[in-house]
Amino acid sequence: MSSHLAILPVITPLLVAALQLLVGEKRRRTVLLLSVVSCVALVVMAAALMRTVSADGALAAVYRIGDWPAQFGIVLVADRLSALMVLLTSVLALALLPHALGRWQHRGGHFQPLLQFLLVGLNGAFLTGDLFNLFVFFEVLLAASYGLALHGSGARRVSAGLHYIAVNLTASMLFLLGVSLIFGVTGTLNMAALAELIPNVPERTRALLHAGAAILGVAFLIKTAMWPLGFWLPRTYTAAAPAVAAMFALMTKVGIYVLLRLGLLLFGDEAGPASSHFGSDWMLWGGVATMLAGTIGMLGARDLGKLAGYIVVISSGTLLGAAGLQQEAVTAGALAYLVISTLAIAAFFLVAGLLASDGDEETDDTLILEPYEQPGETQANESLYAKEDESRVVLSAPIAMLGLSFSACAVLLAGLPPLSGFLAKFALLAPMLDADARLGAGVLFTLTIVAGFCTVIALCRAGIQIFWVESERIFPKVRLTESTSVAILLGLCLLLTLLVEAPLRYLRDTAAQLHAPASYIHAVLPPMGAAP
Repeated sequence: MSSHLAILPVITPLLVAALQLLVGEKRRRTVLLLSVVSCVALVVMAAALMRTVSADGALAAVYRIGDWPAQFGIVLVADRLSALMVLLTSVLALALLPHALGRWQHRGGHFQPLLQFLLVGLNGAFLTGDLFNLFVFFEVLLAASYGLALHGSGARRVSAGLHYIAVNLTASMLFLLGVSLIFGVTGTLNMAALAELIPNVPERTRALLHAGAAILGVAFLIKTAMWPLGFWLPRTYTAAAPAVAAMFALMTKVGIYVLLRLGLLLFGDEAGPASSHFGSDWMLWGGVATMLAGTIGMLGARDLGKLAGYIVVISSGTLLGAAGLQQEAVTAGALAYLVISTLAIAAFFLVAGLLASDGDEETDDTLILEPYEQPGETQANESLYAKEDESRVVLSAPIAMLGLSFSACAVLLAGLPPLSGFLAKFALLAPMLDADARLGAGVLFTLTIVAGFCTVIALCRAGIQIFWVESERIFPKVRLTESTSVAILLGLCLLLTLLVEAPLRYLRDTAAQLHAPASYIHAVLPPMGAAP
């Protein structure tokens, strides 16, 4: 079993999705049971995979399908980074499952199989060792995400979903074009083989290689919502069902993973003077621009769903900028921020969904915040507040739960102490002060702090209006399964606050492995004459 561990996170949800389609929608309990079994099994497999790549000095677990050499066959590679991403995916899917078991999955057909196919694509993208199969898994997760984005119908959701599909089809076309150029220059798409070949590429074809890499990078920058390529994200995530939007918060990290992986493996310090750090400045300044655009959008957002969408944009920009610095200590902090921000954003999407609608209508509108104050309204508002009494306000248990969850999400997303959001941001920002005195590092450091301050303003403003200003607001009913998902995600963030030493040590080792790609290359491509 241990020799096949790298392929199990891909095979398991694929088989479960096929079984769910055979069982059919009428046997809902069986379909739900299969999803629960699959998600629990994925968490166990991911934990075992992480233990395998961490124990006894192991650097990577390589699985060659059909035992073909890596240069010619399909190869799956699990190192510390891919194992971490698979575990994050599995934990997030399991945490979101209680929320998706209720009313939302009945709004359309085949919700559970689509979720399993999405896990196939995500796990495969994190584990694949070549660019062609990265494209295959990328298309699998996109195909599943199309169905999930449209799940529940409604004019607003269909409009945003079709927009999302058109944008990602364009990204897929660019992906194919970039991969074709790289293959035409090097003759291989295996990542480890490319890392060996790129330093020796003839100068007359190196420009073509760089063009292919740049086009491939644009495809993933679209997925990470880098400005100005991320205009689609707030609208799509706002229109999607809460559990779907929470899962999509991880999908933006697929682009970050690929850019980080390829940037350090193919274009790191060993790529030669002509190719080393290729595209890193674009990622750095693109991340800065994305954070700035996301911050402005967040401050101007007038509904809770779009506010959450712009927080995703800020998260992507922060990670893009950190990846562009290509500093080992910064990378370790960025990985910590990636994990915490993904869990916190997912919880915030669920809380926003619970506050916005009871989910019983054919279409559910997002929670609209107050309009900007018009001239002449100041005096009327002051007289209104003057008439308010100071009687004691009694909160019911569901409202108190929503308020506490909203506050916890705000603290995590803004990076305020004492929760893990602060620890992750501190781990990210502290090394930037010593990042070779680069101008970009200082700008990114400053903008990260400013974005956190603006997040406090935006979320405090929204929270005050939701829970205090509108006294006649009728809060929707909160089901136990929905509150369970929120509690699990916030509980994980609290656990990472208490048990911070071991996770940070793992992330530092992961960053060290990423910045020393020789171990990855040797694990995939053994020396000549050695057994594969």
